[in-house]
Amino acid sequence: MNTTTLPSAPAGWRDKARMLRVFLRRAWTLAKPYFNHREHKWYARSMFVAIVALNLGSVYMLVLINEWNRLFYDALQARDADVFWQQLGRFAMLALGYVMIAVYQFYLTQLLSVRWRTWLTETYVQRWLRGQAYYRMELLRYQATGGQPTDNPDQRIHEDLDQFTSYTMGLVMGLLNAVVTLVSFVGILWVLSGSFSFYAGSQVVTIPGFMVWMALLYCAAGSWLTHVIGRPLSGLMFKQQRVEADYRHQLIRLREYSDAVVLDQGEAVEKSRLQRRFGAVLANYIQLLLARKRLTWFTVGFNQMAVVFPFVVAAPRFFSGAIQLGQLMQIASAFGRVQDGLSWFVDNYSGLAQWYATTERLTLFEAALERATALDNAPQRLAATADNDTVLHAEQLDVGLPSGEPLLHAVNLRMQTGQSWWLQGPSGTGKSTLLRALAGVWPWYRGQLRHIDDFERDAMFLPQRAYFPNAPLREALCYPQASDPFDDAVLQSVLHQVGLAHLAPRLGEEANWSQTLSGGEQQRLALARVLLKRPRWLFLDEATSALDETTEQRLYKLLLEQMAARQGLLVSVAHRPSVGALHQQVLDVAPFASAASNTPGAPTT
Repeated sequence: MNTTTLPSAPAGWRDKARMLRVFLRRAWTLAKPYFNHREHKWYARSMFVAIVALNLGSVYMLVLINEWNRLFYDALQARDADVFWQQLGRFAMLALGYVMIAVYQFYLTQLLSVRWRTWLTETYVQRWLRGQAYYRMELLRYQATGGQPTDNPDQRIHEDLDQFTSYTMGLVMGLLNAVVTLVSFVGILWVLSGSFSFYAGSQVVTIPGFMVWMALLYCAAGSWLTHVIGRPLSGLMFKQQRVEADYRHQLIRLREYSDAVVLDQGEAVEKSRLQRRFGAVLANYIQLLLARKRLTWFTVGFNQMAVVFPFVVAAPRFFSGAIQLGQLMQIASAFGRVQDGLSWFVDNYSGLAQWYATTERLTLFEAALERATALDNAPQRLAATADNDTVLHAEQLDVGLPSGEPLLHAVNLRMQTGQSWWLQGPSGTGKSTLLRALAGVWPWYRGQLRHIDDFERDAMFLPQRAYFPNAPLREALCYPQASDPFDDAVLQSVLHQVGLAHLAPRLGEEANWSQTLSGGEQQRLALARVLLKRPRWLFLDEATSALDETTEQRLYKLLLEQMAARQGLLVSVAHRPSVGALHQQVLDVAPFASAASNTPGAPTT
């Protein structure tokens, strides 16, 4: 028995098909959670079905208008005024119905896109903030798979989600409309176009549905050429989004650090950096513009040729008397609809490239979120023992960097209520990193690390430069808590205690406090938060470095009194020996390279 083996597709086509399947799977992975969400799925699916129904209705109206073409132009050719005016009235009704359907199709599509974007934004913001993912992503951004950094998460949440929903809805509905239009009109065109016969030698060859085959050939050639010409677009659009966001980020940083820049007279350097970033924006945009220009040359020419192409092909039958003017116009209209359906790829190539770039950026963002949330290395809870005074216990704790590089080795600590600890050592040895590990926000460690049960609820971490929202001063002082539970007299009292009495009358004033206040004022405002909230476990990372020694001593004594009253724990990183003298225990922090001679974890009293 003879068997025939079908030839396999060329490797290039197999790779392209596989890449297309991977991309569509990624897009579906991003899209399906909203349509499967228990609270939103019925609304989303109902809206989608309504939009599809309106889409089908619009195609049906186009079929009726196509039929109207024949009757109207036949009336013109026959000079039949009664039929002419009758068909004009019929067209008014058809046009009104088509407009109504188009308006509500647009409205419902945009409404569903907005609802979808709202849900996606809320979901991604929640995931970005949950489990300190936003913090870990910044530390992991250059450890991404393949070396691709996860840049500008703000842009991905704000801009990419908007583009993903709008392009997905627009392209999916456009493709559905193209398919339905093609199915509806290809039969009409097949019947109307008749057969085309020619001699091949002595044989007569007849091609039924000639116009259909011509439309297929015309659009297939156009789609292939569009892909060849427009292939660079997706990569250029992906890069354009990144360089635009990088330039915007540089502008924001200049605004945030304007005080430091003006004191350093760094305008020339900042101008150079901005020019370099904008140069990257401009250079890529020019490449994108040239690619779009090449594609526009072809697509506009393709669509213009499509206007006369059916008349050229059908003209011999019209001039021979085989068809009338109305039938010619109906053929041209049907050919145009079939060509519209087959040319969806040509007409939407730029949108498809933008959709591809946006989907890829969101896929990278999704992967980065998963990597950040996978770093589940939270401190364990202390087991109930007779030693109920232990707040934090570290045993053989190795602390490293996100890259895997070791930083500290074999740290052994037992911190108890009523104690105060000073972490000292040369700059760059990892004191701040160790403090973050002890406070539970640094996941890159090995060994045993345990916290008391209520640690997370009653702990407070104060960095060298605290964050203050652009809000009224009372909200900046109470952050991250709401200011409602605190009386203005209480807020003014803590401001007096930290030496910020001049700010007491400004509690209702809204400003950019990170720029309005000096470094010392910002640190005192952050310490006022401590006095206001009265945490039991307090971690200070160079939180008084901008203060003079007298003010620093006075504020530390206030903190120590508060911690003693609550039987709390104070852990500080500071360079001044005068600060260390206020603490009961001292931990010398040495880098990993010198761990053999000076292993951290041997505290002195």
